[in-house]
Amino acid sequence: MTQIASDTVDQNRPRATQLSRWLSCIRFDEVVALQATPIIGAVLSIGSLSASHALTVAILIAGNLCLMAHVFVLNDWSGIDGDLKDPDRASRTFAAKGLTRREIGYLAGSLLAISLLLFGLINTRALVVAITIAGLSALYSGPTLHLKGAPLYSSALHFVGGCMHFLLGYAAFGAINAQGLVVSCFFGLVFTAGHFTHEARDYDVDLLNGIRTNAVAFGKTRSFVAGLVLFISAYALMVSLAVLGLVPFALVFAAAFIPVHLWASRRAMLAGLTSESLYRLQRCYRALFATIGIVMIAMVALS
Repeated sequence: MTQIASDTVDQNRPRATQLSRWLSCIRFDEVVALQATPIIGAVLSIGSLSASHALTVAILIAGNLCLMAHVFVLNDWSGIDGDLKDPDRASRTFAAKGLTRREIGYLAGSLLAISLLLFGLINTRALVVAITIAGLSALYSGPTLHLKGAPLYSSALHFVGGCMHFLLGYAAFGAINAQGLVVSCFFGLVFTAGHFTHEARDYDVDLLNGIRTNAVAFGKTRSFVAGLVLFISAYALMVSLAVLGLVPFALVFAAAFIPVHLWASRRAMLAGLTSESLYRLQRCYRALFATIGIVMIAMVALS
């Protein structure tokens, strides 16, 4: 009996090891950071959370976790050649963990299938939005068009993707209406601004790999400034939405974040827009927008 138990453990250990290696290839920090947007969309759609909504919200979160994991795994699958040339990323790639491109392709496909199955359990609207997000991801990272290397087009994909990500939660509880579309533009601006900043941060690596991002095509500083302009536009739009009554009026406080963001951006520019300074800026503006999101959820849920 002891020998049988030992053999069973030995057989299960490789499976557990393989699963842990697959899971280690998912950028959980990025995936978790992108859970708030559809939840905000869901809260604005239903007005306030209740026990009757708990199951749908749980499915929404599970589906979005798988969908965002798919997006990042697909991006890593597509960009593996360039990542291996980057000394800062090479040790964290799936290849460095002993996984093949085919295995990661299966992982990306499985995550997508699970996510679409979950969104299908919610309703057709949510499923269509999820399929749209997956399609945008394929256009950006996929080998056919690979619009990651197409200046401005890549940013347009991020704008639409940001809007769709908000509408993913909005559609889970109601029809997509004018209010939902207008509010979604705030998230589209934030996603696009973050994309410009991200490209400025990855300028050296993208230039080395011959990827013609906005920063490579127009210059790191111009890409950074474009992102800053869009960030300020996002704050201004949120204040306008609050004044118009499309979001809780308390969100006019977003105007106070503009000087904070400008100060953090100036600090990054004075540092020479290095990777470290841009990572620091990224942590700053993520905290600012997370605060906006938390206040939005709290105000709607408690109203």
